Amino acid sequence: MPRTVGKTTATKKAAKPAKPRAPKKKAVAKKTPPKPLLRTGTVTLIGRPNTGKSTLLNALIGQKLAIVSDRPQTTRVSILGIKTTDKGQVIFIDNPGIHKPLHALNKRMMNFVYSSLQTSDLVCLLVDATQKFGHGDEFVLETLKKVSTPAFLLINKVDTVRKDKVLLLIDRYKDLFPFREIIPVSALKGDNLDVLERLVFDALPLAEKLFADEDISTQTERFLFAEIVREKILARVTEELPFATAVYVEAIEKKEQPDWKKEGETRPLTHVRASIFVEKDNHRKIVIGRRGSLIKMVGIEARREIENYIGHKVYLDLHVKVRERWRDSEDVLDLIEGQR
Repeated sequence: MPRTVGKTTATKKAAKPAKPRAPKKKAVAKKTPPKPLLRTGTVTLIGRPNTGKSTLLNALIGQKLAIVSDRPQTTRVSILGIKTTDKGQVIFIDNPGIHKPLHALNKRMMNFVYSSLQTSDLVCLLVDATQKFGHGDEFVLETLKKVSTPAFLLINKVDTVRKDKVLLLIDRYKDLFPFREIIPVSALKGDNLDVLERLVFDALPLAEKLFADEDISTQTERFLFAEIVREKILARVTEELPFATAVYVEAIEKKEQPDWKKEGETRPLTHVRASIFVEKDNHRKIVIGRRGSLIKMVGIEARREIENYIGHKVYLDLHVKVRERWRDSEDVLDLIEGQR
């Protein structure tokens, strides 16, 4: 007989189906909050030579970035000055004076102007309130009409002329070009610069800042030191020479030397070696001066300003070299511009 399973025999229970596992939550990357949009943009300063563009740049930034001289064509390249406030960031661009170029140097200078006009968000045209309207002003306006960038007219040096003369200039210019604003200013005295700054910020687009808050310029020490030397030359030489003079800083060496006041300690010393290019041998004699008197004074004045800038002792070594027709030499111009 077949074996019968009694009641005491255990029977297997059916296995319960497993509960489905909840899917793992994916780690969600924290989103970086977008940078705040402020009034940010580039403002190019243009005008005839000696209208005060460099003086205005220095005044707006609150620090000397561009050398200043009463000689035409002092500024040879575009110089950036960065102004950052709670409203935003303005990149002011100081440009060479607008003129008809005769040498390769002048053509490069005008190329800086044209490039700045094409890429800026706002143009500020400076005119000299002490000068009569002439063909040079017409040429500047024709240059400005080639771009669609909005423009302000800044009538500079109003602290030196009567109010009625300023009003006549305003009447003339408002009929020649559709300026968004016409502002009488004095870059030297600071008149109306607060008004100018407010209107500039209002005219700029909303965008992220382009530079760090502490930045005020993009120029190198090499370029600044060369410009300081050239400024001192411009202040002391004859009218013919400034156009045919350039400065190239060959080397900047920062060292430590024994501090004779504190035994066992050192202090910083910067050695700057620079060449001054002229086109003729008689120009070299002018720059050197009788028994080296002129080049000595240029060196003393430039060294003092460089020392004030870097905050310690400087040894400045200047050499005057003749390079014929350097203003038309692409190699020399590349060398000088490469310092920026």
